[in-house]
Amino acid sequence: MKNLKSQLARIITTLSLVSFLSISQNSVSAQSVDSSERKWNFLTDVYLMFPYMDGETGIGNNLILPVDANPGDIFSKLKMAAMLYLEAKTDKWAITSDLVYMNLKQDVTPGILLYEGEISAKQFVWEPAGLYRIFPFWEVGIGGRLNYVQTSFEGRINVLPEGTEEIMGRHSKTWFDPIIITRLSADIKDKWLFQFRADVGGFGIGSDLTWQLQGYAGYRFTKLFQLTAGYRILSTDYNYGEEPKEFIFDVNEFGPVLRLGFNF
Repeated sequence: MKNLKSQLARIITTLSLVSFLSISQNSVSAQSVDSSERKWNFLTDVYLMFPYMDGETGIGNNLILPVDANPGDIFSKLKMAAMLYLEAKTDKWAITSDLVYMNLKQDVTPGILLYEGEISAKQFVWEPAGLYRIFPFWEVGIGGRLNYVQTSFEGRINVLPEGTEEIMGRHSKTWFDPIIITRLSADIKDKWLFQFRADVGGFGIGSDLTWQLQGYAGYRFTKLFQLTAGYRILSTDYNYGEEPKEFIFDVNEFGPVLRLGFNF
């Protein structure tokens, strides 16, 4: 009887030890998975956009001027441009920051009212966002676009019966647009990269309406370096104030994009 009890004790002790080791091993594995899921990866994209611009901007009815420029027009008048994209992400979460700054001038096409003129525009856009991955290929999130636009005009208008009159105008405005975002992405063999991103916002809080579409395809050459190319459309319909001092910025900016990315 004593031997039987001793054997049972040894069996129970052995089973307890095996169970403890099994639980410990599972716990370590779970912690490893959790740690892997919590690991942050970082992407820095320096990129160049070849933009077209279409719309109108200005102050009041007398200084609302059409904007119609192609990449050749913009780069020939471009005084400065800087574009930088940053992203930090885990398997579930992504935090992004997109910075765009442009300073340019454009000649305005003469018309019935306008004899000659030149419009200058400085634009700064900062777009922070947070995204959550619902499926491996699909993320949704919220964010915002902080816009700063400064426009100025110098020129001459036709005056009846004959002659011209010099006019000048300058205005700047800062506003913030909340946005709702969706993003689809695919990574084939950790080499080929595909991404589509869409957002919509403003809702009268800042712009009456703003929306954006971006689509990219790329290739990861090494763990560090990747190159992507695609197309981007950003539309902003914003107005502020009352006539004759109403400020209007109703512009679509679109064109091909080339991005140089660095992973950390």
